[in-house]
Amino acid sequence: MEAAILAAHHANAAGDDVKRALQLELEDAHYEVSLAARRYEAVDPTKRLVARELEARWNAALERVAQLEERLSQFDAEAASRPRIDEAGLMALAADLQLAWNAPDTDARTKQRLTRILIQEVVIDLDDDANEAVVTVHWTGGRHTEARVPRTSVGRYPSDRYPSPVEVLRKLGGYWTDLDLAVTMNRMRCKTAHGQSWTVVRVAELRKRLGIEPFDPTAPHIETISVEEASRRLNIYTSSVHRLIREGVLPTTQLMPSAPWQIPVAALDSEAVRQGVIAIKERRPPHFKTRQDAEKSLKLPGF
Repeated sequence: MEAAILAAHHANAAGDDVKRALQLELEDAHYEVSLAARRYEAVDPTKRLVARELEARWNAALERVAQLEERLSQFDAEAASRPRIDEAGLMALAADLQLAWNAPDTDARTKQRLTRILIQEVVIDLDDDANEAVVTVHWTGGRHTEARVPRTSVGRYPSDRYPSPVEVLRKLGGYWTDLDLAVTMNRMRCKTAHGQSWTVVRVAELRKRLGIEPFDPTAPHIETISVEEASRRLNIYTSSVHRLIREGVLPTTQLMPSAPWQIPVAALDSEAVRQGVIAIKERRPPHFKTRQDAEKSLKLPGF
């Protein structure tokens, strides 16, 4: 704020210098007019050529005076239209940024300008030990502020309660194939006793040691499908399927967090799901079909 006030003072001083120069130039122009008038009045009327030349010089001097007066008038009007700076108010805002930020007249554009003026640089580092993002704000003027923000692991099992492999297999074993179990356990960040990721072979070995029967697709049970298969059958994206699940339109079960969703096949034919899918497709942009066809097309090199 002090720099802004100082810049305003310099601008006002420069404006005063310009006005002073215009006033001096106008005084000189008035002198030229009076001098030209005296010379014209003193000439012999019989010398018409000389009289015409002096009259032309007099008119030119009068034009110059009129132009300078107009420039000076415009300068005064522009100076009067500039808002006066309330130095005390500006210094008060400098001490209370929250007041300026939350003022009713402060729009989004003004906040962007304030951010660009006040913040010189933002540096983000990752602290893997604390699982936090360290945000360092370099303010204009040399000061720094550090803030720590917890990192969120999107789509993963909460890091503070990783389940054990035995717990996962006791809850999910028999409901899913060993391949699905391996993918799920890796998503949950489960590790083997040696810190390794899970494979189909490792899942099968642990399942056998625990005495859990493998998944039997021929056993009588309610036919269910995954989110990906539901997406394919409904002809919508998986994100749209998850949206139907969150809104309670598509019934489903999940044996534990991060486990695959089990969607009854019969639920896909319900009226609620059908209307939900229609609403999703109606929200698609006009060019969606063209873009979808372009993604399916085969692109060959050189064509």
